[in-house]
Amino acid sequence: MSSSYVDIDSQSQIKDVALQLSLGERDVSAVVQLLDSGATVPFIARYRKEATGNLDEVAIARIRDLIIRLRQMDERRQAIISSLKKRGLLTEDILTKLLAAESLAQLEDIYLPFRPKRKTRASAARERGLEPLARMIFAQPKAGLDPEEVARAFVDPSKGLDSPLEALAGARDIMAEWMSEDAEVRAKMRIIYQTHGVLRSQSAKGSHADESGKYRDYLDLSLSISQVSPHRLLAMLRGARDGALSLHLAPADEDSLAALEEQFIKGDGSASEQVMLAAEDSYRRLLAPSMENETMTAARARAEEKAIEVFAENLRSVLLEPPMGSKRVLAVDPGFRTGCKLAVLDSLGRLQESGLIYPYDTLRRREEASSLVEEICKRWAIEVIAVGNGTAGRETEAFLKSLSLSVPVVMVNESGASVYSTSEVARQEFPEQDATVRGAVSIGRRLMDPLAELVKIEPKAIGIGQYQHDVDQSALRRALDDVVISCVNLVGVDLNAASRELLTYVSGLGPKLAEAVVRYRNEHGRFSARQDLLKVPRLGPKAFEQAAGFLRISDSDHPLDGTAVHPESYSIVERMAEDLGVSVRELMRNEGLVGRLDPKRYLSEKAGEATVKDIMAELSRPGRDPRREFEAFSFASGVEKMEDLVPGMKLPGIVTNVTAFGAFVDIGVHQDGLVHISQLRDCFVKNPTDVVKARQRVTVRVLDVDLQRKRISLSMKKSD
Repeated sequence: MSSSYVDIDSQSQIKDVALQLSLGERDVSAVVQLLDSGATVPFIARYRKEATGNLDEVAIARIRDLIIRLRQMDERRQAIISSLKKRGLLTEDILTKLLAAESLAQLEDIYLPFRPKRKTRASAARERGLEPLARMIFAQPKAGLDPEEVARAFVDPSKGLDSPLEALAGARDIMAEWMSEDAEVRAKMRIIYQTHGVLRSQSAKGSHADESGKYRDYLDLSLSISQVSPHRLLAMLRGARDGALSLHLAPADEDSLAALEEQFIKGDGSASEQVMLAAEDSYRRLLAPSMENETMTAARARAEEKAIEVFAENLRSVLLEPPMGSKRVLAVDPGFRTGCKLAVLDSLGRLQESGLIYPYDTLRRREEASSLVEEICKRWAIEVIAVGNGTAGRETEAFLKSLSLSVPVVMVNESGASVYSTSEVARQEFPEQDATVRGAVSIGRRLMDPLAELVKIEPKAIGIGQYQHDVDQSALRRALDDVVISCVNLVGVDLNAASRELLTYVSGLGPKLAEAVVRYRNEHGRFSARQDLLKVPRLGPKAFEQAAGFLRISDSDHPLDGTAVHPESYSIVERMAEDLGVSVRELMRNEGLVGRLDPKRYLSEKAGEATVKDIMAELSRPGRDPRREFEAFSFASGVEKMEDLVPGMKLPGIVTNVTAFGAFVDIGVHQDGLVHISQLRDCFVKNPTDVVKARQRVTVRVLDVDLQRKRISLSMKKSD
């Protein structure tokens, strides 16, 4: 017997990945080799374009995820083969089937008959010596066979077999297990459940889910499992978990039994009748529960994948929200009873002063608040006031705008600020301040640079997910980490100003090296050049290669240290400058000079056309921020609570969350409204993320206001 199965066929895996993703094998192979060498997705996408055929981060991440799954499957395949070989059960036929299996389900189906089991009805029947009887009946000989007569030979009171009928029942148990473990039958049954399965949802016994309950839309509901939308399935699963709903999935019995009959019934004699009885038992007792569980698990996985995808899209939009940039900020965390906490930040986001005002108490306190705000703005030369959009946000905005200030007032989404304010990160950053001051600081910094501040907060706390607590938490974290890493490296990081949390997401660093970088910076002062990174303990050439291009030093002696040009390509730029008779600094920002360069002159084995073009684009706009320009936003004046809303009103709003069924929009009344997917456009919309993004500014029309249920229905249609 061949022993080649012990070697993972990496080339076969690469072929599978290329085929499934419709990519070239050479490009896939290059990505896999780079990943295996420790390269990150952002680094490969940005600095190894020639090797990968210019694949973007999305394609590279898909290759990574799929190759991981294939390798895990191969590990499982080898574990199964080793187990069978150890127990003397591995045959050439079984080995061939295992090596040909294309999915984990196929592997497990092949292994199922050999898997060590706990005691079953079939194993009990075998212990009583009934397997020979089962085999005789299962063969269904054409000459005819009287099962009851044959079963008499197996009657043995000492084994608990007092009659032929008891012996036949045990034989049927054995046959039922054979049928349920047949790989071909399971494959057919799997297709039947996936294509014809109907998911039925009912009120659970003893639950209080009635017509006014949160799950009222899912009572007495029947949906095809192949067509149920992801968000509806997750809602139904949550209802079942909460004990409000009872879920059952099954196709029509006749479809399933027909598959068993076609596979196992060979005639119409008495033996075939026994086999048919065993088939019915096999389906109802063994196959149906197994297929229901497997199909629901697969459907849930698909629904979770979609929910995670929506969450990731929202997170990307939020993290790449335009920054206002370095400004002197007065940050305000609003509050009625507890007052409004003030935090003065300098242009680098450092806390200078804090205070507390009560604009909604007595007239005297309101006047005191006015005087203090005006005095702070004058003394610190405040350039912008940032106001959290939570409780009392609109009222605080109106109060500040009523003062004699020539300073813009900007509303800031404060979701998650309270989470940051009580976190270990915040306590380390501001050990002597209370949570309210930390929250105000976070609001101000979000206005200056949303990305740099939001990386300190668990993405799930930002309030942009859908069923985020119901999905696989490991898969969610991987997806969200990918988004954060992608955004951080897309924008680039100021090496001398970045927090440990921000540096953690830089390609090649991670938490420990980020901590080492910050510690080195604190002990030795600012980095004067990228090359100084190699002086950081435990930060070696590999980490430097991965990280350097994404770290910026704006005032370095080498001007390219402030750009996205990787140090490995500095010599190319120096040749360009030399060819034009100028310095590197003179070449930068001079599109006229850059335009005179012939890219082909600088091609080499390591730097192809894509890399050279990237370098030239960077020289034209060195250190450019890919995020949009900041624009101030204001809600409609006079509309501050739900009671102010009237159907037909057209209002400006900001998208706070995009889901599979529509988008939630903040219109400044402390309760987001829903633009259902059917109201996003005049035409049919399949995917809301094709139309709107989180933090997008939109104009909406009020359709309906339900004060009792606190629901606002909005529309973005233009034809109404």
